[in-house]
Amino acid sequence: MKVFRITVAAMAFVAFAILAQTQTRPTTPADKNGIARVMVAMKQIDVKFQPLRNELRGMRDRLAAMRADLQKKQAIQDAKTTATQTDEANQLETQIKRKAEDAQASYQKESLALLDPLQKDIADALTAYAQAKGISLLIDLNRVPVIYAANNLDITKDFITEYNRTHPASAAPARP
Repeated sequence: MKVFRITVAAMAFVAFAILAQTQTRPTTPADKNGIARVMVAMKQIDVKFQPLRNELRGMRDRLAAMRADLQKKQAIQDAKTTATQTDEANQLETQIKRKAEDAQASYQKESLALLDPLQKDIADALTAYAQAKGISLLIDLNRVPVIYAANNLDITKDFITEYNRTHPASAAPARP
């Protein structure tokens, strides 16, 4: 059982490495969007959290304006007003920090819920792909230093093309 978990973890690691590699390499028609189901899932998460990002950006802008206004008026207004405005700015800053922390936690939770099943599916597909092609070892070149490897050893484009063909993005599970 332990060997199975290690194997699954290694495959998942390789699958995410392939995802990362497709994001950092120049695009070609075969892998311009990476694994389509992952891209759709990431787009769903991005769309869901865009209003929250906009709200946080607005709050930060309001805080910056409050601080700038406070700097300008500090010398010409009474100390009590300055203290009140400073407290208001500090309260807003605390609200921003809390909201950002909550948003980050929510984003991570949503990402895990949406991407974990895809990670397993990709790991399974990568295992099947490697077995079908007679590949004995997969190496993530982003994590393991390799001095030289022939270009024909890179399976990334072929795997992504095959995965996207057999696992269309429309088949990705939609989350509420």
